[in-house]
Amino acid sequence: MSIEHYQNTYIQNNFADRIGGANYGKDTAIYKFEKIKRAKAQAKKDFPNVELIDLGVGEPDEMADAGIVAKLAEEAAKPENRGYADNGIPEFKAAAAHYLKEVFHVEGINPETEVLHSIGSKPALAMLPSCFINPGDVTIMTVPGYPVLGTHTKYLGGEVYNVELKKENNFLPDLDSIPEDIAKRAKLFYLNYPNNPTGASATSEFFSEVVAWAKKHNVIIVHDAPYAALTYDGLKPLSFLSVPGAKDVGVELHSLSKSYNMTGWRIGFIAGNPLVVKAFGDVKDNNDSGQFIAIQKAAAYGLYNPQITERIAAKYSRRHDMLVAALNELGFKAEKPKGSFFLYVEAPKGIKGGIRFNSGEDFSQYLIREKLISSVPWDDAGHFVRFSVTFIASGEEDEQRVINEIKNRLSDVEFEF
Repeated sequence: MSIEHYQNTYIQNNFADRIGGANYGKDTAIYKFEKIKRAKAQAKKDFPNVELIDLGVGEPDEMADAGIVAKLAEEAAKPENRGYADNGIPEFKAAAAHYLKEVFHVEGINPETEVLHSIGSKPALAMLPSCFINPGDVTIMTVPGYPVLGTHTKYLGGEVYNVELKKENNFLPDLDSIPEDIAKRAKLFYLNYPNNPTGASATSEFFSEVVAWAKKHNVIIVHDAPYAALTYDGLKPLSFLSVPGAKDVGVELHSLSKSYNMTGWRIGFIAGNPLVVKAFGDVKDNNDSGQFIAIQKAAAYGLYNPQITERIAAKYSRRHDMLVAALNELGFKAEKPKGSFFLYVEAPKGIKGGIRFNSGEDFSQYLIREKLISSVPWDDAGHFVRFSVTFIASGEEDEQRVINEIKNRLSDVEFEF
């Protein structure tokens, strides 16, 4: 039977209001990433012999380090690793605490009480509201940004207050712009640096301001840090937890997905305030039975070998240099980020003597349909597009070939900004 058949049964009326209630599945709006997916499929169909250059993908283009893969194979073969992991193994927690000290100079993390593994950052963000949000409570989110913490806040009857990340403020949230009544009702404040999609980095001074603000308003900070170790041009990896007082007000989420090319492995950790970590562990215990122990042990190997991430960061830095130079030759005002693999640039207003772009989405759709270059539009706070330097390329020579191809495809028009 088709979905339409079941939409005419009692099941259609039993859906929770949080996902649409009786109208679930009947919404005809097409969301951003679905539009991108459809446009890519159509472009491939229209131009089957032209390479599609995907600058929109948000995950690494290479496999995990061979040493990590070998460690997984070794540990997966051991019968003692076959069972439930529950809230994690001591070896992984110890590796996480060591990683925070070695890479980010975070002192005094107790691996027994202040670290827990997660099956990637996304499930951790989904579970944390269950620890704190009651109906009417507020989670403060930054836009543009990753919405999961806010989505689950709404699921629980809470509210989301959005703070825009603006270019004139270096894509940092203006804490003074948050109304007093919102701050009073807020339980959680989500931050993410280096940032997706803007690529912006925070400073220790900003994090210190956040700590003071959180203490003043009794708000818990959730710092999502999957790109924290991917930094360039002399910028040292910075952890929120390295700032004095941070552990008093919040936690930090780390993931091996982006920094170790391990997206599909689904492994990360939460660290920081022991009471928040304990609450997360209790909720987590009712959501999953832990990540495969062999994956945790392979991840621990990675955390003890941060030079793996340093090599990955060097590649992304090189690609950023190439892409920024190419775009600026075409008239864009692209600035290399200090971290992450994302490049966030303002969309043109149009093409001289031709079409107009009224949004980042208009420009993104033009790129994929006309030039077979995929990107991600962001129109939450200005008209921008996000390019990723995780495009498929094998080695420096091939990277330069891809960049040259991008430049060639966009050189037959003159953009207006």
